[in-house]
Amino acid sequence: MSEELKDEVEAINSIYGDGCLVESPDGQHVYILSPPGEASSLRIEFPPSYPEEPPAVIGTNSSGAQSRKGDAARELALFRQAVGTVFQPGTVCLFDAIEELSRLLEELAPEEPESPIRAGTAAELQDLDHQQQEATELSQPPPWTISDPTIELKSVFVARCAKVSSTEQAAAFVQHLLASDKKIRSATHNITAWRIKGAKGATFQDCDDDGETAAGGRLLHLMQLMDLWDVMVVVTRWYGGHHLGPRRFALINQAARDAFVKAGFVDDSKTSGGSKKGSGK
Repeated sequence: MSEELKDEVEAINSIYGDGCLVESPDGQHVYILSPPGEASSLRIEFPPSYPEEPPAVIGTNSSGAQSRKGDAARELALFRQAVGTVFQPGTVCLFDAIEELSRLLEELAPEEPESPIRAGTAAELQDLDHQQQEATELSQPPPWTISDPTIELKSVFVARCAKVSSTEQAAAFVQHLLASDKKIRSATHNITAWRIKGAKGATFQDCDDDGETAAGGRLLHLMQLMDLWDVMVVVTRWYGGHHLGPRRFALINQAARDAFVKAGFVDDSKTSGGSKKGSGK
């Protein structure tokens, strides 16, 4: 197994769960992929030269019920299409192929009927008004500390962090940021995470991927490792037209670390072992 494939197997299983991508017991270089959701398991053969050459999607893994045969054939064809779309010689492609498969399946899914609109109670409407007021009527802009931009293959990552004392304040800071900055509002993703210590020992932590699957959880995990409390972070990504694969998670966390260090929330030695970080490629 090449180092690239070894790293990719580890990344896929860490993102989607152990067992998502496992080596087949009956074939060298053959792996069984169980995509997230209800998609069929697939058999994939990686040539020894991968990632210079694309993987071959050789069939479905026979474990589904009889009624799933039609769906399995469709998903097999869609995954082959996904691999053909995202593969670039020299770059691992499986994560992007899984995401592309999810997108294709979403496009083909029948639309669900809209749920009837439920009128909000007076208390709910009052709470919504309060949240909107906090977002738009802050006496001062949030005290953001902003990272240096990290650029790779034309994708740009910028993080900003701030002290917060409540989940309502954190949500208001995010809303204020989106409402006041058109460039950030139109970015591809705005990934958020926060950790807050409340009264009487209560703790609150949450994250939002904003469409960048698993990114929010990884950002929250970074904050846990750094033991950061009463802090929130927003990492903004502008997509540059090139797939970065699992590498983008490292870039997201790198931008967040830079913001935390600049704000004085953590020593540089705790984020990079004291080594100087590059400014991105």
